[in-house]
Amino acid sequence: MNKPIFLIGFMGSGKTTLGKKLANHMNWKFVDLDHLIVTRIGMSIPEYFTQYGEQKFRELESQVLKEQQDERSVISTGGGSPCFFDNMQWMLENGIAVYLHLTPKALHNRLQQSDIASRPALRGLRDEALLAFIEEKLRERDPFYKQAHIHIDQLNASLETVRQSIETYAKNK
Repeated sequence: MNKPIFLIGFMGSGKTTLGKKLANHMNWKFVDLDHLIVTRIGMSIPEYFTQYGEQKFRELESQVLKEQQDERSVISTGGGSPCFFDNMQWMLENGIAVYLHLTPKALHNRLQQSDIASRPALRGLRDEALLAFIEEKLRERDPFYKQAHIHIDQLNASLETVRQSIETYAKNK
């Protein structure tokens, strides 16, 4: 297998957590796109959003994504990464895209327990308002997410299942 693996999915779907485990398991490099961006801009993503707006952030995100050409890397993308510019098409052509799928309710439960302040899109959202936001955003993003080469049900998939799915896809490609 000589292509990077791009993990895509909604915020809270486990891209970073699974990505680290998968990279470690495969003895590959782990790359968190958001961390690369934060390192490059020298501020948090919420600060950047506030100062420059979403359009500038999405342009930077696309640029940083397309710099990821390391063949033996697992790359955790931002939840919206596949939905802007030609990012999804680029990932499909330059790597193996893996969609980590969770139901809106499962995402809601995970996000309720996360640091919502660190996620600009969720500021001020709790309970039913958060669930409604997740459902709406998933409707918008699903057409992009569903283009992924591999779809993983995050509630029922083990690390080994994910690895085997990727290896099977790569062999048959």
